[in-house]
Amino acid sequence: MSGAPRTLVVRLDSAGDVLLAGPAIRAVAAGSSRTTLLCGPGGEAAGRLLPGVDDVVVFDAPWVSLAPGPLERERVDALVDRLAAGRFDRALVLASHHQSPLPAALLLKLAGVPWIGADSEHYPGALLQLRHRRAPYRHEAAAALELAEAAGFVLPPEDDGALRVTAPPDTAWLTGREPYVVVHPGAAVPARAWSPARAERAVAALAAAGHRVVVTGSRGEEALTRRVAGRAGQDLGGRTSLPELAGVLAGARVVVAGNTGPAHLAAAVRTPVVSLFSPVVSADRWLPYRVPHLLLGRQDSPCANTRARVCPVAGHPCLDSVSDEEVIGAVAALTVSGPRPEGAAGKAAA
Repeated sequence: MSGAPRTLVVRLDSAGDVLLAGPAIRAVAAGSSRTTLLCGPGGEAAGRLLPGVDDVVVFDAPWVSLAPGPLERERVDALVDRLAAGRFDRALVLASHHQSPLPAALLLKLAGVPWIGADSEHYPGALLQLRHRRAPYRHEAAAALELAEAAGFVLPPEDDGALRVTAPPDTAWLTGREPYVVVHPGAAVPARAWSPARAERAVAALAAAGHRVVVTGSRGEEALTRRVAGRAGQDLGGRTSLPELAGVLAGARVVVAGNTGPAHLAAAVRTPVVSLFSPVVSADRWLPYRVPHLLLGRQDSPCANTRARVCPVAGHPCLDSVSDEEVIGAVAALTVSGPRPEGAAGKAAA
């Protein structure tokens, strides 16, 4: 694209946050000659699934990472040199509403990026050339796209603005071809997931209601998924790369998951989601985006808006009080019976 800028998009946190940046990144890519994503280690695999991304640079940012290592000047210098070599004309720093874009903007300025845009509540001085203000309680995906639009990047007319990833692989060799429901019991933030015992009972209840249940989990969650699957479900914990997990979710009729990356990955492959949403953060900003979904969880629980990482309330009532009947009813409501439409896996209409 002659004359179009070389653009850097920054989204430094988890896979789910990177997936939510997808529509904004596609808008940037439509108006750029090359689009590079700067992300954290937890977002790298998701970033490589996003249409429009030409290159991925990884940096474990200590102001974003859940468990940052020691801050070493050599690593920071190496990042600045890498970004300088990219000769970027523009950059957008995407951050959640509670995060500051200014530490990233400072590094980009040191790398010589002349124009940077971001949502910022704080005075940016010379660090930002576009200081944008997001609308209150805006969904993270919509807020990122609105920032891109304010920077002059718009989606092509044929792009519906939903989450999207590159076509996932056929994973029937993992799941079998019979219809199934996915339960993903884990989360990087423990407060956002069922307790293992509660998830185990839910899988058993879904199986007793006639559903074939596939239990998914990342590497390191094998003990959790083995317990949750028990004899009622099929355990795929630790057996899928992120593209393969996308394939498993794409083949499911419904996904049952907390507010975590796989819920947003399910949205990106257009699979309905039963969202087990702990109110430690606002549902307005992080619900599954533009895909059929139903929210379960007591939003008036004492943990609401605490941003707690570990549940501060005995018994984890916001999620563990969700009944089997509510889960089975939500799965039924999101499942369309009858022949499986091509590419839709018998799902409810969007």
